[in-house]
Amino acid sequence: MTDTKYKEKFDWIKTFTGLAILLCAFCLALIVVSLRPVAKWANYQAICVEQESVKAPISWAVRKCNGRSKVYQVK
Repeated sequence: MTDTKYKEKFDWIKTFTGLAILLCAFCLALIVVSLRPVAKWANYQAICVEQESVKAPISWAVRKCNGRSKVYQVK
């Protein structure tokens, strides 16, 4: 009789572990989906800085790609 009780408990532990892993995978999928716009923005920034740094210093290219080139213009 003790083997039956142990076996039932062991099956519940596996079930709980499986559900916990599925919950973690679902949470990670939500994080990936919510960070997609940030990844697109970062890719755009990298391409913009790469193109602008050909004709200007990198610091100026970063400011220009962030939309702040007029604020830092030297007059």
